[in-house]
Amino acid sequence: MQVSLPGLLVVVAILVIAYYSRGMLIIGLVASQAFGATAIMTLTFLGGSSPLIYTMFAALLVTAVAARRRFWFDLGTVFGSIRPVWILTSLMAYAIIGAWLFPRFFEGQTTVFVQSKNRGSVVEASLAPVSGNTSQTGYFILGGLTAIALCALLLHSNRIDQVRRGFFLWCGLHAGMGLVDLVGKNAGAGDLLAPIKTANYALITQAVEAGFVRITGPFSEASSFASVSLACLAFCYTYWRKTKSRLAQWLAGILLFLTVLSTSSTAYVGLTLLCLPVAFSMLVSVLRGRVEREEILITAFMATGVVAIMGVSLYNAGVLEPFVRLLNSTIISKADSASGLERTYWNIKSLQSFLDTSGLGVGFGSSRASSWPIAVLSQLGVFGSLMMAIMVGVLVSGIGRLREWVDPETEAVVTSVRNASLAGIIASSVSGGSADPGILFFTG
Repeated sequence: MQVSLPGLLVVVAILVIAYYSRGMLIIGLVASQAFGATAIMTLTFLGGSSPLIYTMFAALLVTAVAARRRFWFDLGTVFGSIRPVWILTSLMAYAIIGAWLFPRFFEGQTTVFVQSKNRGSVVEASLAPVSGNTSQTGYFILGGLTAIALCALLLHSNRIDQVRRGFFLWCGLHAGMGLVDLVGKNAGAGDLLAPIKTANYALITQAVEAGFVRITGPFSEASSFASVSLACLAFCYTYWRKTKSRLAQWLAGILLFLTVLSTSSTAYVGLTLLCLPVAFSMLVSVLRGRVEREEILITAFMATGVVAIMGVSLYNAGVLEPFVRLLNSTIISKADSASGLERTYWNIKSLQSFLDTSGLGVGFGSSRASSWPIAVLSQLGVFGSLMMAIMVGVLVSGIGRLREWVDPETEAVVTSVRNASLAGIIASSVSGGSADPGILFFTG
């Protein structure tokens, strides 16, 4: 085991900020998600797995809740009043059993994609137990335990303000580091955030797409940065529409700017999907004759952008040529590129492994895909996928009828967090490789 000094320094900095923000556990957990390539240590006995710093905050939260004198009473209350927790617990148990059993039961009967120890890339191999069965399942179980611990904390205490401040800190850190990365690369200074990227990942931070530098922020690649940008954008936009917060409005604008300039297919496809419910809600407002000022502002902003683009193209069509090349390389021709063909092959073989195991799956962490739903289906099988679908359904439904009984601020925070989690799921569905939905899913 090798401890990361930069990771420890980042952890200490977050703890100090969270302490003075009067919410060390919750604020620290949420804010730590901004550092997507900062590891706290490297576990050599697990094939070089490098847990990110959020795992430390999640472990601290779970430990703190478990150490309370009312722990068993709180746990009973959670299981007695929140029925989806039973589904989550069953899914965690199934993931543990499947991660140990299925790679051994179906060993050699299908092919999977695993991380090569020698080449540092993803390679195709026969199904067999791998270190990912332990590490990926461990992250998933930690996420599930974190969700249960948060339920115990929020069930008896009004900590919604801590959740709000934690998410705003997360979005602010993400936007700030994204701007630093954008300015640094365009100024020729390179990756200014490289010192904090200590995770044992393949770092693709100096890539260029159609003449544009790819924004990676504190993450290892542009698609990961884009996925979190979409989640942060969903939170800030929703909170702005609910509360008219100026801070949320400015953050949403900056995050939209960074998402558009990230040069990631995940960003553009995800942003298109997220715009659909926004457009639908605006259409409903028009039909009801209750158009809000914020909707007029959005429409005016979009109209101004379209007019500006048309004016520039009429004056000098060559100015827009780099942007046309960017859209062509990231969206139109993406499926025919080497990367697109490779990821399509991953998904096809993952679906084949699902069939080869008679719908039981290859086990959690056994393989890699290029879409979260396909990864879930191939690793967890029919039974596990059904439970995961139920959990996503619970997330989609939100607080439901309880909306009438909570105050507007609580409803705004809960809805914003839910939308951020759903945006993260949408981004993972575009390019996610693991069946683990991520800590944001469990936080939501």
